[in-house]
Amino acid sequence: MTDLVSDFDFTLPPTSIADHPARPRDSARLLDVPEAGPFIDRHVRDLPGCLRAGDILVANDTAVIPAQLAAMRGEAKIGITLDRILPDGSWHVLARNARRLRPGDTLTFGRSPVTAQVISRGDAGDVTLRFSAEGAAFDQFLHDAGKLALPPYIARPDGPTEEDRRDYSTIFAQHRGAVAAPTAGLHFTPDLLAALDRAGVIRQTLTLHVGAGTFLPMRSDQISAHRMHAERGTISPHAAQRINAARAAGGRIIAVGTTSLRLLESATDENGIVHPFHGETAIFIRPGYRFRAVDMLLTNFHLPRSTLFMLVCAFGGYHRMQAAYAHAIASGYRFYSYGDACLLHRTEGDLP
Repeated sequence: MTDLVSDFDFTLPPTSIADHPARPRDSARLLDVPEAGPFIDRHVRDLPGCLRAGDILVANDTAVIPAQLAAMRGEAKIGITLDRILPDGSWHVLARNARRLRPGDTLTFGRSPVTAQVISRGDAGDVTLRFSAEGAAFDQFLHDAGKLALPPYIARPDGPTEEDRRDYSTIFAQHRGAVAAPTAGLHFTPDLLAALDRAGVIRQTLTLHVGAGTFLPMRSDQISAHRMHAERGTISPHAAQRINAARAAGGRIIAVGTTSLRLLESATDENGIVHPFHGETAIFIRPGYRFRAVDMLLTNFHLPRSTLFMLVCAFGGYHRMQAAYAHAIASGYRFYSYGDACLLHRTEGDLP
């Protein structure tokens, strides 16, 4: 089995990258990728007809925070992207010009009275900060001083717009804490949810706060050298019970997005039982991984050479996904966060 990142490369024309979502959201295209046979070109609004009564659709209900901050250490400008809150209330962040920071330094944020103290500095541009505000006061600080951390491939020379604030949020969003949106959830509308309910599809949410590490490229040519950033997640006892009951009754587990899939796989034992979960996961899913929980995956089209493309190759089969992506590019599907989606049926054993 390959250890080369280059085996997960492909050529994507810049014109295939979506700058804005489809409107309405469920009018986005959907590439149905069954285990075998031809690919089927659909739209996201067709999803209820692809599922069965008793299947359970599991979505991520994290809500995006304005995680980009412009900080100053004296006269030095320091760009901060929040990553995740730690158990003691401090924040793990990624910092531009992190080499200028030392433990004990104080950061300021324009005219805001809120400051942050540097607790420690890592070796990869990561820093631990303790802010002078918590709770509602910290939320207000982010509202006033923060900006959305849009992916770098969404061109916004003047920064995120008010339209982005609305577009970069899913219908499931409830629990604030994500740096990036769980983008498969962006396709859902009230009409689509109502159609799923009429079709007898069960719906359940969990929470995985997507971290800043999702924007970072792989820095090594060897897959085995890559280390995933940890992300915080929660599966409640009630959610675990509903997911297990649906599977026991013959239903399939359909993950909405790679974030939902990674948390489900982190919380599932060797016997396929999903357990309640509250903590951090840094699971790295690549070809050769044996899936325990998820039967189908609804996800957007991902970047070449990325851990997420490796994940879908593990789930849908390496050669099958290479062919599906080639079909999507040739057929004009729109890629990345604001782009179209694919529906993958689990196909294990197809290795590079």
